[in-house]
Amino acid sequence: MLPDHCKDISLREVDFRLTEESIMEAVRGRKAYTRTEFMVLKHGSEVAVIHVTKVSGKELFRAIAEVQILALPEESVYLRDESIDVLNRPAMANLARRYGRTVVVSGMFNHISFHDCVGLLDLDILDVVPPSPSKLAVLAERAFAAGLVELPIVLRARDIDLNELSKDIGGKVMFPCRASGLERTEGAVYLDETPDQIGKVTLVGCDLSRRIFHSIYGRETPSVDMCPHNLVGKPSVPTLIKCCKVKEGYQLEGNLAMVPWGATVKEVAAAINALFA
Repeated sequence: MLPDHCKDISLREVDFRLTEESIMEAVRGRKAYTRTEFMVLKHGSEVAVIHVTKVSGKELFRAIAEVQILALPEESVYLRDESIDVLNRPAMANLARRYGRTVVVSGMFNHISFHDCVGLLDLDILDVVPPSPSKLAVLAERAFAAGLVELPIVLRARDIDLNELSKDIGGKVMFPCRASGLERTEGAVYLDETPDQIGKVTLVGCDLSRRIFHSIYGRETPSVDMCPHNLVGKPSVPTLIKCCKVKEGYQLEGNLAMVPWGATVKEVAAAINALFA
């Protein structure tokens, strides 16, 4: 039971301890604004969250007929952080997961809302770095911030680190392209620059990189796989990756959603929504 909007919530400072008995005694029979569905009751540093049902009618303020306590002080935590958009459902879900209880947040523009730990959705993102953070994780966060994904998603970014994949390779190594954050500089060459006379080299790449190498140099070469699709397997948790075989939009394979390497925020949002549809 969560609010659709912070306009559905009323914040009330009270002068009594927030016990079930005192809340029921203080609230039942009082009037509430027609849009109010939830109340956050605050007593010092303690908070409680309740759901109210009002009598039928068209008046702006109507009597409270029923009260349901959603969280008492021992089940909730109050946060004040003006950097948090309380309308960003994934951001609120991440706070609920972090604190393991109902979080009441006074955030950006002094808007107030809450989120509990029920029904949180896990999403893994597997992407290639550097550069860091991964592009796919950044696009997902932007989709959340723009309100394109209104699900209580808790995101976990998992990286395929090219530095780790290449650290034990002796001799010359070839990456698909230059990227800020690549630690291997000595003996490093880049496939998209098509260097001449490369000699013996180990390619860190995917199926497409190997095909491009063969097309340019007319031979095979030892390689280390960095393809997210090959490395992810069959995930048990909903997972988002980039795949060079997807040209636009997204594709689904069970718990796996794939977007193009040049994915947009809208494509990422559409893939995530489809993954949890």
